[in-house]
Amino acid sequence: MPVNTLRLLNLLGFVLVIALNILANALPINGMTTGELSALYPNRFVPAGFTFGIWGVIYLALLGFTVFQFFQSAHGAIKSIGIWFFVSCLANASWILAWHYQKPLLSLGLMLLLLFTLIKIYLVVRPLTWSANWLAKVPFQLYLGWISVATIANATAVLVSYGWAGGPLSEVAWASIMVVVAAIAGLFFAIRYKDIPYNGVLLWAFYGIYARQASEGLLQTTLYIAASALIVATLFALIRRTPQA
Repeated sequence: MPVNTLRLLNLLGFVLVIALNILANALPINGMTTGELSALYPNRFVPAGFTFGIWGVIYLALLGFTVFQFFQSAHGAIKSIGIWFFVSCLANASWILAWHYQKPLLSLGLMLLLLFTLIKIYLVVRPLTWSANWLAKVPFQLYLGWISVATIANATAVLVSYGWAGGPLSEVAWASIMVVVAAIAGLFFAIRYKDIPYNGVLLWAFYGIYARQASEGLLQTTLYIAASALIVATLFALIRRTPQA
């Protein structure tokens, strides 16, 4: 696909996502805000409300990418990413609609599609040089980090919507397991890809969960251990990183 066509699709996709996110809470879509809908599926893994402010950082970073793509220096990055950013925008926008119309299973499918597209983008921009393409790298490191957390939360919401109460384990135990799963993902990205922004997002999410569930001893301990492991892995990744041209 021609680069100029990709640039236009990326711009339209980004505008669509921002517009729907604004309308989702300004109208709100289907009479409830995104946060109010989350409250319908209570679980211990969902972080405190202030944590979701990271969306502002992510969308600001994606705005940077959307502007960057129109520069000639971004030609290689745009060709590498191809149609995947536009597909990610469609998945994000569709997720908002599915979530607001209380279709949790459909929303999970769309969240998994979004996760898949971000992994594709992450892998194709990794080989690009840092100095010339950091605006094609950092936004998707942040985005993928948060969507990794959101996918776990979305899957839990689906289970709750079907009446799942944890089975033989308590809600706190399941939340602790989910924290471990997220931490394992963070350790993988730190060790395999020497990724720092991804783990920064996970640490922020863990802080949000701690702020909301500080009274739960098992979950609190799990968060301490997981966060400590991520910090060590991130510092190790920082040491291992070599300057890129």
